[in-house]
Amino acid sequence: MSFLPEFFTVIVIHLLAVMSPGPDFVLISRNSLIYSRKVGIYSAIGLALGILVHVTYSLIGIGFIISQSIVLFSVLKLIGATYLLYIGYKCLRAQPHQEQTTLQEEKKDMHSLAAIRMGFLTNVLNPKATLFFFALFTQVINPHTPKFVQILYGMETSIMTFLWFGLVALLLSHPMIKKHFAALQHRLERVFGVILIALGIKVALSSSQ
Repeated sequence: MSFLPEFFTVIVIHLLAVMSPGPDFVLISRNSLIYSRKVGIYSAIGLALGILVHVTYSLIGIGFIISQSIVLFSVLKLIGATYLLYIGYKCLRAQPHQEQTTLQEEKKDMHSLAAIRMGFLTNVLNPKATLFFFALFTQVINPHTPKFVQILYGMETSIMTFLWFGLVALLLSHPMIKKHFAALQHRLERVFGVILIALGIKVALSSSQ
């Protein structure tokens, strides 16, 4: 029971972070609107799995090394920025289709593993997530908190990440919402491309401070 205040603090801080606009939100929005509900949900699973990677290295202390090493942080952020720029470029190449049925069928063809991989890489390669979890496990969570309790905190952040982005995917993939964007899907994907490229540039220019 003595860990409840700390646990609720972790929940609130993480929810505020996960709900703030960023690459994860843009990815889920894009995959849910452009592809399908299934793709959006699997992308959310990928994001949640990526959280576990951040939790793991934060627990064993690698997060401190990354946050303090300019070289490692720079390598991580450049890889992350390149990945966002790559996805953004692919979005900008979206072309209009003559028949909506053909578009719908083609867009739903993304394999579930591909969606999970996209979500996973988007989260893992986000250097800001690295700094967030390092701060969470060093500044918010008491270092004397038992490791098994810290692991529970980490599991909570992964589960909440999936629930939040799963909810976003469910809402944006609703037929009524997708219907309004159906005729403009290729333009919408280009908008997502511009946003992803802008985020990629922002990540590339970010610092570890």
